[in-house]
Amino acid sequence: MTRQIAERVSQYTVYLNGSTFLGTSEVQLPSVESLTEAVKGAGIFGEVNSPTIGALASMTCTLNWRAIEPAAIRLAAPVAHALDFRASEQVFNPTTSSYDQVGIKASVRAIPKKFETGKLAVGATTDSLNEFEVIYYKLEVGGKVLLEIDKYNFKFIIDGVDYLAKMRSQLGL
Repeated sequence: MTRQIAERVSQYTVYLNGSTFLGTSEVQLPSVESLTEAVKGAGIFGEVNSPTIGALASMTCTLNWRAIEPAAIRLAAPVAHALDFRASEQVFNPTTSSYDQVGIKASVRAIPKKFETGKLAVGATTDSLNEFEVIYYKLEVGGKVLLEIDKYNFKFIIDGVDYLAKMRSQLGL
């Protein structure tokens, strides 16, 4: 396998429903955090904050805009939005001393939580933003799905391993 060093995102785009270009915004992708509970007692040296498999904390996604954009206002509608963030990541191959580009695609289904229209100041950006609750998150790198989370359909897949398949079967889902 060719060793590549990921350096940076060269460019990226934001799309609604897979095809509607939304303009230029900066995105903060969701953090994936398990809900935990302290386990302590006889036979355990101290305390362990043990993750509950299949229980994730709230995931949010934020779009930051430089100016008041019609797209940002449309995204405030109280419905689930399908958003795709497509990026080209620059990588360096030290064996061949050459650069290449690797595609990244982050897809979310997200419900608006907050819309800030921003501020008005002469010669300044508005710093408008949309914040969403993420109910579905899929991350692909180089065409390979590395992460897929679907909160309402009990899916938690990391690098091809479905960590909730047995639970779905046990629950009859």
